[in-house]
Amino acid sequence: QGSSEDIEDVSLFDADDDLSRRSKQSKIRHPVASFFHLFFRVSAIAVYLLCELLTSSFIACMVTIILLLSCDFWAVKNVTGRLMVGLRWWNQVDDDGRSHWVFEARKVSAPGSRTSSEAESRIFWLGLITCPMIWVVFAFSALFSFKVKWLAVVVMGVVLQGANLYGYIRCKVGSRKNLTSMATSYLGKQFLRQ
Repeated sequence: QGSSEDIEDVSLFDADDDLSRRSKQSKIRHPVASFFHLFFRVSAIAVYLLCELLTSSFIACMVTIILLLSCDFWAVKNVTGRLMVGLRWWNQVDDDGRSHWVFEARKVSAPGSRTSSEAESRIFWLGLITCPMIWVVFAFSALFSFKVKWLAVVVMGVVLQGANLYGYIRCKVGSRKNLTSMATSYLGKQFLRQ
């Protein structure tokens, strides 16, 4: 009776536009780059964990792991960082022989002009942060279990993946800002929210 007058006619086009915007943002635009961003990292960790079960040759395992880590370093630094999140970093030597580190972030001119999606960004940062932490755990494990021969391999994993992590954090935060002050302010904000 009176309920038909209380019902408001709402257009569904806004909801459809919002849904299509969300699906475009969560869509992976560079599936090959996303695959290889995780493939080399996860493969190196898997080979490290399964190496002694599959073969007794330490040299073959070490070479395989270091090759996978090197491929990962190159792919993340030169390809996936640029495609997935629009960040890149490199070292440049000037004519005087001085080394300069360059950290770049893609400029976003309009809100709809982003070429990287939220899903790719999550994949990139999750892989970039999680894997070096796993290698640090492996380093402590190798150190405390006295597996000195594996310590060199694990240190290579920490150094190569840690260098990419540091470079991309500097790109994201900005080369002029102090990372310690950024971390302190972030933790302070998180503490105040809780």
